Amino acid sequence: MILFIHGFASCGLGRKSTLLKAYFGEQRVLAPDLPGDPVEAVAQLESLLREHEVDLLVGSSLGAYFATWLNREHCLPAVLINPAIAPFVLLEDYLGTHTGCNQRNLEVTPQTLEALRRLYRPELRAEEPYLVLLQTGDEVLDYRQAAAYYADKDVLIEQGGSHRFDDLHHHLPRIAAWAGKHDKDKQTPS
Repeated sequence: MILFIHGFASCGLGRKSTLLKAYFGEQRVLAPDLPGDPVEAVAQLESLLREHEVDLLVGSSLGAYFATWLNREHCLPAVLINPAIAPFVLLEDYLGTHTGCNQRNLEVTPQTLEALRRLYRPELRAEEPYLVLLQTGDEVLDYRQAAAYYADKDVLIEQGGSHRFDDLHHHLPRIAAWAGKHDKDKQTPS
């Protein structure tokens, strides 16, 4: 099963999760709406990992940050799409209330930033498998930070694009093939 982890102010039902479900099969992709509080979001993700046989994480932006945190203990293959490396710095400019996907209110407070800071991992273990998809046209995050942080992992840098990661559908076969190297029986599209 694939656990899709959405980014800040997004939700489980979006373009990326829809593409994943269409390619891998509706029943193979979990795509929850996460609470805005990082502690609650991680607790929900941990609960899902206990309840389901997840064999691939796919995280976008802040969701990729959460996937990297989860791999501190779980060491699951993870596909990271334009990952946030230090969201506690990025979100300093977003203190206050925001309307997210599904018209949910998200509150970014100093406590939110501190909770995110506590999830930061200064180093990754060599055995943690990551496929990192970056686009140089990301208008929110500097792709070079992620390229440096995940330098010894499988990193694909594509010219242009945006933070939403344009043309993700073209990369789904690559994701399936990469995941298949880590679990040949479970990662084939349906």
